[in-house]
Amino acid sequence: MDAPLFLALARAWLRDRSELPLEGAWASGRALGLRWAGRKVAEGWLLVLHPRPELWLLGMEHPAWKRLQAEAPRDSAKLWGPWLQGARLRAVEGDPRERWLGLVFQRRAITGRLETFRIAFQAIPGRAGIRVDGLDTQLPRLGLGSPFPAAQPEPEGEPPPFLRWRERWGDRLEQALAGAEPEVLEGEGDLLARHRAWSEGRAEALILGPALAAAARKQQGELARMDRLAQALARDRTRHLEVLPLKDQARRVSAELYRLKGGTREVVFLDGTRLTLPEGASAEEAAQGWFKAAKKAERGLARVAELEAELVRERAAWQRRQEAEAGGLAPVAPPAAQPKGKRAPQAKGTKRMQGAEGKRKDGKGIAFRSVMVDGFEVLIGKGDAENDQLTFKVAENTDYWLHVASVPGSHVVIRNPDKLSELPRHVLERAAELAAFHSKARDGGKVEVHLARIADISKPRGFAPGKVILKKWVGIRVYPKP
Repeated sequence: MDAPLFLALARAWLRDRSELPLEGAWASGRALGLRWAGRKVAEGWLLVLHPRPELWLLGMEHPAWKRLQAEAPRDSAKLWGPWLQGARLRAVEGDPRERWLGLVFQRRAITGRLETFRIAFQAIPGRAGIRVDGLDTQLPRLGLGSPFPAAQPEPEGEPPPFLRWRERWGDRLEQALAGAEPEVLEGEGDLLARHRAWSEGRAEALILGPALAAAARKQQGELARMDRLAQALARDRTRHLEVLPLKDQARRVSAELYRLKGGTREVVFLDGTRLTLPEGASAEEAAQGWFKAAKKAERGLARVAELEAELVRERAAWQRRQEAEAGGLAPVAPPAAQPKGKRAPQAKGTKRMQGAEGKRKDGKGIAFRSVMVDGFEVLIGKGDAENDQLTFKVAENTDYWLHVASVPGSHVVIRNPDKLSELPRHVLERAAELAAFHSKARDGGKVEVHLARIADISKPRGFAPGKVILKKWVGIRVYPKP
């Protein structure tokens, strides 16, 4: 949005609707919303900071308005509203050569005194910010985005947007900057009607479109995760079913153990059938092992049945959510209010993901690198202390752990929220490549990487940071790849 267009749109509102007071205001991380009163169709301004600094005019029933307002903290209206409510726009400051807009408001205080304040909007991409300054009142410091000086900036030269406007409008440049030329925006009707239509298009492109795409990606990710879980459960069921026939073999051996006891390699039953025993095991040891394996398989099948029933319920809930959201884009829920008291209770299951200050420590650019490999999150430690934190504070017992063999390097963790008994081979190999690359063996050839479960890793007291003991592991040979 060019600097001349900022001025033209604000001055058009000042010229046509300056008598309308502000009814309220709210502020989120991406925008400041100003609600205008006195209109049959409720509408307001959005001073958008991200993803691009722009000035929008939208109805309050528009999905983009609702979505941005839902992102605002619950107390933002109480913080901003009392200072802005009832104020009327009296002047628009700015220069068409600078991406800076000053909106001067006046309101009648309770004492009857006329108070003046200014909302300054610095619309520079990457450095967008908003500040409210009380020109003749004790207004507290209110602001959003990047801080900037209160004084209006001095223009330096004539930037290309201003040159394009001067070339297009010629002698009518002042009228266009004053908001008297509707053609500064495409569409039909006066400039304010065109501003609203243009704002709806920009909101669709910058807010609703990306949000819908992100929701679709999230839905696909959830569906893919459930499909992977279903496939893993099917594999587990097949493996357990293959073990169950061992119970019948154990029963036959036990029934004739009085005569087969001590036999090895092969036993012959009374009906003449032969049965090969496990190498090195006697008949009684084989029967005992088969009974034990069959019992374990029965427990595994019972657990698989529970997980399959849970998966069916999860799919049904997912389907209901899709049907509920089919009518439109649901706004983001506002952050929950913090309970009052000596100590606020922590959310269940988040203790391992939070540090002492409540910030996430799961690799989102703070202590660890985070990489997605075919839907699986891979976390990579950045140092010895971070390696310990990743392995023993962030990772769960069912997650997978990798480290290059006998060479210093980063701990690598593959998150396994679905508690799968096996991960896809290509995911393990890709994580092993990352573990090899983030080690001192990155410049070598093919190296061995140890793969283990977090539950099989321990750290005795006194061990150096980053050093652990593996109870059980397997080796994967890969080349280091970033």
